[in-house]
Amino acid sequence: MRTILIVDDEPRTREGVRRVLEAWSAGRHRILTAAHAMEARRWLQEEGLQINVLITDIRMPRISGLDLIEEAVHMPHPPVVILISGYAEFEYAQKALKFGVIEYLLKPLDKEKLLQAVDEALEEDAERSRIELMDRLIDRKLMETAVDEQTYNPAVQEVVRYVEEHLHEPLHLKDLAEHLHMNASYLSALFKEQTGLTFSEYLMRRRVQRAKELLSSTQMTIQEIADATGYQTDKYFVKVFRSLEGISPGQYRKQLAQIDSHIE
Repeated sequence: MRTILIVDDEPRTREGVRRVLEAWSAGRHRILTAAHAMEARRWLQEEGLQINVLITDIRMPRISGLDLIEEAVHMPHPPVVILISGYAEFEYAQKALKFGVIEYLLKPLDKEKLLQAVDEALEEDAERSRIELMDRLIDRKLMETAVDEQTYNPAVQEVVRYVEEHLHEPLHLKDLAEHLHMNASYLSALFKEQTGLTFSEYLMRRRVQRAKELLSSTQMTIQEIADATGYQTDKYFVKVFRSLEGISPGQYRKQLAQIDSHIE
């Protein structure tokens, strides 16, 4: 269930938009209202609540709709914005475009244009969620190494392949060097030169990447995922995961589920 917030200090407009959207939504979306920007701020900052679409008037007492939008676009998960106004002012329209407003509607509102704008805003929100989901799943540094992998020295290619196949096992560069009949210091320097990562950083990132894949696609427990990615204890796995992603594996899984539900 995605959330639409309507902000307007005119009760007639605010309630009219709410009734139209509730009838159209038929319970598929949560429709909230705010009589002014201060009240809207409280909704935007409500813990555990994500506003997906913000419909706001421009001219309101104390804090304008444009000021509210400027704050909203800097949130971790900014809403898609539809701006409404009783004034056809070019300056407002310019500023609205600057803040990424998807539609600018003039009062009195046309019902069909309003619903079309909300449909477009929800599609935009779903696309943003898809992009966010991909960003959460992908380690861009690992992507860069994968792009260049075919140009690596054969020894480095063999290390990458071996890591991929034995990720669940204890891995040490010294052992890999012996396996390849190479000097460990030379292999370490060669790996860093060609991938841009030390072996230990590459291994950590690859293990966390695999863990993210398992967190997103399976119901495996944190202990099972720790075992599958080569960590001897789930406590150490959680510590490493948090150091790279900024959150615990459990929180990561929960956030992915929330993003995925927004897409659907």
